[in-house]
Amino acid sequence: MNTLNHFDTPQLELLHRGKVRDSYRAPSGERLIVVTDRLSAFDSVLETPVAHKGAVLNGLAAFWFEKTRHIIPNHVISLLDPNVTLAKEAEPIRVEMVVRNYLTGSMWRGYQQGQRSFSGVTVPDGLTKHQKFPEPIVTPTTKEESDREITPENLVAEGWVSAELYEQMRVKSLELFNFASQWMAERGIILVDTKYEFGLLDGKLILIDEIHTPDSSRFWSAEDYARNPEAAEQMDKEYVRQWLIANKQDGQYPRALTPEVSAEATRRYLDIYERITGAPLRTSDEAAGGDVRARLVNNLVQAGIMKEA
Repeated sequence: MNTLNHFDTPQLELLHRGKVRDSYRAPSGERLIVVTDRLSAFDSVLETPVAHKGAVLNGLAAFWFEKTRHIIPNHVISLLDPNVTLAKEAEPIRVEMVVRNYLTGSMWRGYQQGQRSFSGVTVPDGLTKHQKFPEPIVTPTTKEESDREITPENLVAEGWVSAELYEQMRVKSLELFNFASQWMAERGIILVDTKYEFGLLDGKLILIDEIHTPDSSRFWSAEDYARNPEAAEQMDKEYVRQWLIANKQDGQYPRALTPEVSAEATRRYLDIYERITGAPLRTSDEAAGGDVRARLVNNLVQAGIMKEA
């Protein structure tokens, strides 16, 4: 199956190559974000790309950016290709706003070891795995080489944000989370937790990066959770993480996926896309002979971003 593992072109200035996204400077001065099929887990990028993953992430983010414009403006100008977004250039705020509604993941692991305060939020004793909080909580982290939990007070004291800006981010994060939670609940999906990233454009707060995707969020099946909360299966890339854990050897995770695991990961990404949006992802690349990169280049040429080679 054709995949987009890397996208390189001498025609455009590379601004940043992340684990999954590559950013370029568009001729107009805006940012061109190419979402690849790379998959990162446990702080490393796997050698095996997952077909259609980039289009799922890009398409879902676009879906949510459009749905939440009434809550906060965002950086999206247009989608030029299933894997490419043209975005406004904003000044990023180096803080991740993590919103949690259930005790799971790294928070549960810390809780088991006796931790009760998370980024300044204190939770009581006696909670169980996957237990829902009375209301969503915000546990910010810094965006550094290794992200770290930090209290809102320390974010301000260390100069990451002003108190006023942090409060804007906190309020908007909760509005976004509550809006998406209700939307997904109506479709049998639980939004467990997620992260939001913000930037400043002309001094105004806007939403950037991605929103409510399987890479930035945890999803559970509501039916699964009702049946057995502690065994609820995640509808995101946790499937791949668990396979890596099960196949760890000599303290090392596998660097590549088997064809079967890669195909199942693709199926899951496509499934969550359709469940959330109500329509299947359009994955046909027939216009480019099934070649994702050829289709992408053709669309960028049509948009005036690149010249024909």
